Amino acid sequence: MIHGKTIWLAVNAASGSNSDDAVAALEQAFRDENCLIGRRIGFHEEGAPAIDELRRATVDLLVIFTGDGTVNSLVAGLTGWEGTVLVLPGGTMNILAQRLHGDAEPAEIIARVAAGRARLVRPTLVRSRHGDGLSGILAGPGTAWAQVREAMRETDVLGTISGAAEAIGESTAGSNVHCVEPAIGRPEGYSAIQLVPGADGFAVEGYYAETLGDYAKQGIALLRRNFREGPHDSLGHYRSVRLACPEGEAMGLLIDGEPGEAGNEETFTLAHCGVDLLATRDDD
Repeated sequence: MIHGKTIWLAVNAASGSNSDDAVAALEQAFRDENCLIGRRIGFHEEGAPAIDELRRATVDLLVIFTGDGTVNSLVAGLTGWEGTVLVLPGGTMNILAQRLHGDAEPAEIIARVAAGRARLVRPTLVRSRHGDGLSGILAGPGTAWAQVREAMRETDVLGTISGAAEAIGESTAGSNVHCVEPAIGRPEGYSAIQLVPGADGFAVEGYYAETLGDYAKQGIALLRRNFREGPHDSLGHYRSVRLACPEGEAMGLLIDGEPGEAGNEETFTLAHCGVDLLATRDDD
């Protein structure tokens, strides 16, 4: 499937797994399959390649070895491109890569693709007026914990301490987010509601904190970028929901783990990715 193709590789030095050794091992894995990387793009330094640029270079396959947030930035700009994207786990959580390939490591995924064990897919995503979430969208005051996570990633000790105090305050005193259409979940709302795309709809999960232990669990889960570990209610699967903060405050928003702007009321719908991705897991 990839022999003789023009392949570009996008990496991000700020992503969790993008060490020099990891990138070198990935390029060697392509060479082991008699495939060459025509160009390596450093997203942090060069930004995302434009469709016209890919077309001029007759690129067949763009390999993305970054975290979910950078994958989002790259894929969002490729809607309408005739080429194919291979997402490899190159970040902290790698939720989209797991969705496409299971728990396989990059070298194994490359070997599967080279052996013809991949298929083209356009996975579902959560669409909002602020952007699409390929791995999910989180809304509510609980998203304040993302600032603490960034401080931790940059080893900013003072920022981590002050940010944690602020996040606890926003999670406890901020205006809760409610699912108003359909009207589901706790009457008092949630500190965060997560929307996770699936084949027939997105799962709606409401995160709450009633005790000090709940706040600790929720904060740790958000810091680890694994929101599913926090205490929550599973509210069902839907193709469209409207979330609101009835007190009028703007709700926090994380799109694929990255902060976004939102109003006090937002609608989210199920949609499909606008470019072909390669999937290799057997059960997807």
